[in-house]
Amino acid sequence: MFRTLIFVPSASARFVQKAKTLAADVVCLDLEDSVPANEKEVARKTIAGALVQRQEYRGPLYVRTNSPESGLIGADLKAAVQKGIDGIVVPKVNDANEVLEIKNMLASLERERGTGRIAIMPSIETARGVVNAYSIASADERVNALVFGVFDFMHDMRMDYDESDGSGYAYARAKVPVDARAAGVGALDAIWQKVDDIDGLVRDATAAKRLGYSGKSIIHPGQIEPVHGVFLPSKSEVEWAKKVVAALGEAMEKGSGRGAVKLEGRMIDAVHYKQAKAILDASGSAAF
Repeated sequence: MFRTLIFVPSASARFVQKAKTLAADVVCLDLEDSVPANEKEVARKTIAGALVQRQEYRGPLYVRTNSPESGLIGADLKAAVQKGIDGIVVPKVNDANEVLEIKNMLASLERERGTGRIAIMPSIETARGVVNAYSIASADERVNALVFGVFDFMHDMRMDYDESDGSGYAYARAKVPVDARAAGVGALDAIWQKVDDIDGLVRDATAAKRLGYSGKSIIHPGQIEPVHGVFLPSKSEVEWAKKVVAALGEAMEKGSGRGAVKLEGRMIDAVHYKQAKAILDASGSAAF
């Protein structure tokens, strides 16, 4: 259900503050690529401060940790697992065991801190990750989407990225959404690096949609609306959103907004309600 996931450099308090106004479907405060090694702790403290102000953010709020192999994910989770966080993006996931180890760390911190259940979005960025994408996507019910990371995948394959020739990563890019769909979760395509090339972004997003991706990860606010324009909600997404609003509408509008109910075998709550409302708003310009 996510069209855009924007990575926000968390070492910059200014960027984290600005993220409150962004209309991306998911705001993801980044602790990985955009944060130099000597600024990781500053970024963790900035994220902890942002979570205190969680109600000021418009939609789901995620944190991208460092990779399981980095040795930093434990410290990242201790900073990120606070009331208000909705999920984490985990880069360079290689296999299902890494997901389960992270799930166990999350569960322990959730019990300790009294938070809700935190979602996991594994990012597929290595050859091993591509091979194991289905088992990663189906490793645990917390997994709600896979993210494809093309640049680290190309690095792992010892190949150069060429934006005009996607043959080097075509198999991996096509496999990820198939495996995600088979596991019953979403898939978000890789970033488009040229932030001033909106035409290129739209072409790239359109190609991703044809492969079965539900959205795209992005790195600049100017990329939000063009990507949203490509990934208009499908009929099935609109139908799902209507069911969510019908199931939760009265509780959200008149009650505490904290209730959870089961819909089609899955638990839904306030986060899903906000997401459903956004889908219905976005579908207003779409013809069905």
